[in-house]
Amino acid sequence: MIDRAEITVGYLHACGDLETFLALAGDAELRSRSAGTRWTNEELLFHMVFGYMVTRRLLPLVKCFGRLPPSVGNAFAGLLDAGTKPFDWVNYWGSWAASRVYNRHRMARKLRRVTTTLAANLETESHASLGLQMAFPTRWDPFFRPVMTVADLYAYPTKHFAFHAQQLSFLPHTPE
Repeated sequence: MIDRAEITVGYLHACGDLETFLALAGDAELRSRSAGTRWTNEELLFHMVFGYMVTRRLLPLVKCFGRLPPSVGNAFAGLLDAGTKPFDWVNYWGSWAASRVYNRHRMARKLRRVTTTLAANLETESHASLGLQMAFPTRWDPFFRPVMTVADLYAYPTKHFAFHAQQLSFLPHTPE
């Protein structure tokens, strides 16, 4: 059973965390390399926001494929997995370029708008709609599972955000 309130609280926490990260980081920290990625901290922060943006765009796709035979979704996911190398290139350079537009001055506003829309849409989803599912390209993201429901997708970006927050090099991190 999906806990809509828990997902919405996760969105609110991500917004608050992003605003805190941006307040803590000066120019030098934002221009510094993140830990474990090729991005700077500012580029990584945008990539964390981008997880919410892409979720908003993936929802109609999951709803569409969720109404088709599973074999269609499996074939599509296989095709996407086969394109992992080009995806990785686009993912890296797309976040690099987009961080110039949605930089430290704009990304918090963007995240608030996107999460507000996601939360409002989540509230209107029927139980049947939340259960629609499709196969996902598991090589694209560690949080993509072989099959994900609409409900899973609503929860995805907050997991993505929290994972990458551990890679911000200007924050003190506790060992796992």
